Amino acid sequence: MRIFKFGGASVKDADGVKNLVSVLQQTGHENTLVVVSAMGKTTNAMEVIVKNYFDNKEGLQASIHERIKYHNEILLDLFQNDKHPIFGRVKALFDELQGFLSWNKSPNYSFVYDQVVCYGELISTTIISAYLNEVGMTNEWLDVRNFIKTDNNYRDSNLNWELTQKNISERVNRKKLNITQGFLGSDLNNFTTTLGREGSDYTAAIFAYCLNAESVTIWKDVPGVLNADPRYFENAQLLHQISYREAIELAFYGASVIHPKTLQPLQRKEIPLYVKSFLNPKNDGTAVSKGKRIHPEIPCFIVKKDQVLIKLSSLDFSFIVEDNISEVFKLLHDHKMKVDVIQNSAISFSVCVDNKFNGLEGLINTLKSKYKVTHHTNVALYTIRHFDEKAIASLQNGKEVLLEQRTQETVQLVVK
Repeated sequence: MRIFKFGGASVKDADGVKNLVSVLQQTGHENTLVVVSAMGKTTNAMEVIVKNYFDNKEGLQASIHERIKYHNEILLDLFQNDKHPIFGRVKALFDELQGFLSWNKSPNYSFVYDQVVCYGELISTTIISAYLNEVGMTNEWLDVRNFIKTDNNYRDSNLNWELTQKNISERVNRKKLNITQGFLGSDLNNFTTTLGREGSDYTAAIFAYCLNAESVTIWKDVPGVLNADPRYFENAQLLHQISYREAIELAFYGASVIHPKTLQPLQRKEIPLYVKSFLNPKNDGTAVSKGKRIHPEIPCFIVKKDQVLIKLSSLDFSFIVEDNISEVFKLLHDHKMKVDVIQNSAISFSVCVDNKFNGLEGLINTLKSKYKVTHHTNVALYTIRHFDEKAIASLQNGKEVLLEQRTQETVQLVVK
């Protein structure tokens, strides 16, 4: 059995859906389970619906109708007859969504988020399943919520592996072409849950693990995994092979390779993961598997923008010891700061953080009561795996380096 995963960019319009069909025709579609995300930027649009539900009731209906219009345009491009049953099925899903918003009494933002955002995936897979049937690719549409069971930690739920394994191994017909949703699950009360960002890749890995799949392929709009993000670096090169460990290292430092949560179940059963272009499906792409750690072995560049560098030193020149560091980390946790780099000496401590939840001001004010504090906002954190001096020099050119940290394989630079 093979697992394919298509992200939102690959099915953002009718041409994308037709290209998905072309990929299946070229690669074969027997004994295949296809995981599909919401179409285009639908997840972002569904998040706006949730926000409007809580904060802007006047804009709620407009934001829902914008999504209805978007999906109807795709339907009209795919199905010539607007009396086709798919129009009614999609309308029923939007009616369900509006019904939930009218009767819901829960003030829990994360709970409402999961019950609303899920319709992006449910609608996209319903449309794609119907179109596949239309062009002669008989398939079975699976509601992933009947298979993947989680706790009720809404927006970032934790998997119930035992129940999920039982559901998938007993109820998925391996001989068919199956279509299901990424990102979603359900709790023991059958309320919808979501698996967090990168959740669709994780869904593919869960099914692969439970079905003992021969491989997972993630179809993207790039040739495979590159050694640098082409938006920020020139002459990015394709990596043909990456080991599981190397992929996890790259992801840890912030590369948009594959989330470690996705890789862990695949690594346990040594199921290879391929990252390929949905525009050129015959090309090899990148293989993530056991074997060579990285090929070709060239420097890999990762950048995180809009970071904050905080430098602390003791007010009385006393040592920064374990108690101080423990206290600082608790404060970072309390203010929801994601730590990317730490560096300490006898009397100072530096940390580069992501101020994702805007907790910086409160954190700095608290720290100033016990430490001398300086901080730099809008800095960039560059990480180079398998660095050489030429690679480092290319980043330092014309920039002020505020912090540098090296290990045998990796160098990190915080620059202004």
